[in-house]
Amino acid sequence: MIKDDEKQFLKERKLMVENQIKGRGIHSDNVLQAMVAVPRHRFISKNQEKRAYLDGPLPIGLEQTISQPFMVAYMSEGLDIKMNHKVLEIGTGSGYQTAILSLLTTQIYTVEIIKELSSKACILLDNLGYKNINFKVDDGAFGWREEAPFDRIIVTAAPKKIPKILIDQLALGGKMIIPIGENYQNLFLFEKKMNGKMTQRLLMPVIFVPMMGDLYKEVG
Repeated sequence: MIKDDEKQFLKERKLMVENQIKGRGIHSDNVLQAMVAVPRHRFISKNQEKRAYLDGPLPIGLEQTISQPFMVAYMSEGLDIKMNHKVLEIGTGSGYQTAILSLLTTQIYTVEIIKELSSKACILLDNLGYKNINFKVDDGAFGWREEAPFDRIIVTAAPKKIPKILIDQLALGGKMIIPIGENYQNLFLFEKKMNGKMTQRLLMPVIFVPMMGDLYKEVG
């Protein structure tokens, strides 16, 4: 039996999807269904639950944030993820984006540089029943060499310029969505053609937390 507060959260979630997501041009049925299914309020602190389905990012501690719902949906739709795709996420954070991805494909690999966040997200996602996720604590700019190549890569923290290692770990025909920049950032969609040639498309100006780690400093 669904508790009254969970019924209310579901109602708010459906309104969020209708107004903030679908109402702003997201049309993928799979993404819309995932946004309705994942309880965003579980990925933030109790004292912020009332803000869970508002149109904006929220702090999750350690100078990190849970992304705006629209941005999560926008990036997910932009990658055009299929169920047979192997997906790499750089920046596990709260695990909210990870949960959305886990409903879009069967193979998720997520890397987080902050051990405390990775551990917390791993426990929460397991408790919520998301079982197709592999976790790693590492500098995200290194990707996940042992599991490469990836059909899709999503980066949720901004390097000053694109880490070449991530490009190398992208499969032929693969796509990567990533914010790039320091004070001013832009969201890009990269695609590796079957001949190995890379194309890039500027999507929109964005604000993400900066990518952390030694490699980020090195390439920046």
